[in-house]
Amino acid sequence: MRTPAWCRATAQEVGPACVEVIAALGERGVMSSLRQAQGILGLRDRHDPARLEAACRKALTAGDPSYRTIKGILTLGIEDDAQVRATGDAGAAAFLHGPEQLFGADPAAEHRQAADDTLSMRAVDAVLTMPSGDALPAMVTKAAR
Repeated sequence: MRTPAWCRATAQEVGPACVEVIAALGERGVMSSLRQAQGILGLRDRHDPARLEAACRKALTAGDPSYRTIKGILTLGIEDDAQVRATGDAGAAAFLHGPEQLFGADPAAEHRQAADDTLSMRAVDAVLTMPSGDALPAMVTKAAR
């Protein structure tokens, strides 16, 4: 019978990472953990114990020592792939306007400023195209206030 004691003893035949995975599953203390442990050790029949040990080590490194993870690692054949830690931005798109634009700027204020500039240009055009020159000083004094 494949009891928790059998699982621990069989895991020792595979290697230290497998022992650690079975111990982590045993800490949960539920029946599904025993079934996962039996399933993981059953993978020895289909895969070399050295590959199973490497897959257990990789699953522990990833922080997910479960049957599904270990089986997936073995199926994909990535148990020996070195885990590369991302450095930098990992290819993320750059924010090219700088941190003050990202956190400090008010986009609505920029929009309002652009709208004010457009209105100011229209007012200047309107004054310059007026038929009489008398309105020009009145408009300039109002704009200066």
